[in-house]
Amino acid sequence: MSSTDRNVDHALAYPEPPASPLWHRCGSKARPLTDAQKQRNRELLHLAQRKPRTRTA
Repeated sequence: MSSTDRNVDHALAYPEPPASPLWHRCGSKARPLTDAQKQRNRELLHLAQRKPRTRTA
């Protein structure tokens, strides 16, 4: 069966839940990163890209 079938009973589908208010920022904006934070993020990104990935069980 494909998803384009016309004999779908839409009454059985659940309605979409309302969006959480936590997903929206009301008014306040994120603070910009300091130069030290930007440099630290760059260093961590560079380290993560060089480091081999480890698998956890």
